[in-house]
Amino acid sequence: MSGPIRWLLRRVLTLPPDEASGAERGFAECAPELRLRLDGIGRTVVEGHHAALAARDPDELAETLERVSREQRGFAFEGAAMGLALMDWMTCRGLRRWRAFRERHALQHDYMIHVGAGLACARLRRGLELPLGEADPLLGALVADGYGFHDGFFAAEATLKAARAPQRVMGAAARAYDCGLGRSLWFVRSASPDGIAATITRLAPARQRDLWSGVGLACAYAGGLEHGDIARLKQLAGPHAPDLAQGAAFAAEARVRANTAPEHTRSACEVLCGCDEVAAAAAARAAREDLPAATDGSAFIEWRVRLREHFVPEVVAS
Repeated sequence: MSGPIRWLLRRVLTLPPDEASGAERGFAECAPELRLRLDGIGRTVVEGHHAALAARDPDELAETLERVSREQRGFAFEGAAMGLALMDWMTCRGLRRWRAFRERHALQHDYMIHVGAGLACARLRRGLELPLGEADPLLGALVADGYGFHDGFFAAEATLKAARAPQRVMGAAARAYDCGLGRSLWFVRSASPDGIAATITRLAPARQRDLWSGVGLACAYAGGLEHGDIARLKQLAGPHAPDLAQGAAFAAEARVRANTAPEHTRSACEVLCGCDEVAAAAAARAAREDLPAATDGSAFIEWRVRLREHFVPEVVAS
């Protein structure tokens, strides 16, 4: 990419420092320590995005991201993936930079890399239908997850008023979109179990399973709640407690794969899944075996269904 084009893209794509601030976005009030955690995650995503805009090559970008703390590193990779995908799509080059960085430096953060591409897709208001050629055939559904998270985070009220995923998110991608929307509620409702549950209850029953799955993933990946509050979240989920467990297991697999699992991931898995994060991650990997070869998002849905059913006995017994 020529110098002038890179300079122009950096000017266009640079985000304001308070872009991810909960106070600025009008998110629910919470304790100062929790606000610091949630806003710190948003800042890390933005910093990863800016690192992608500034880096001269994938190696330099990887070196920058590896300096981020282990707990926050996945969020930095997510932001970097957003920046790379934005530059790719805005220069009409497919996802060449994104794919090269993923294959060379980021397979251990593959969940977050695909979510980051979804943030970029939503930011450009691109249509999304699976399969997405440059993405992993199975994890490509997480691009739709990132799309839903972006819409929920940056346009919460309008997105939550909608009866379904937007028309530009097509086919099976709409279900992954709702998982991302559920994940955004962790930030929009500031990890309040009661606030999250009240929001989901107002939405269509057919969407609630996917929304609770996203909440479970955020609980185990982003953290912020103590044991008792996680138990309260599980209680409020009611019949969707296995969906919380499924989302938490996905988070555990992403964390364990990247060797970034903090104590809060273990705590969330113990409450929601009835096991530690290593066992939850193993269950996620086992449920992935021998999935159908479909690349339209249906295999991703089947993966989630299998994992949910795995946790039904544990959830009922606890």
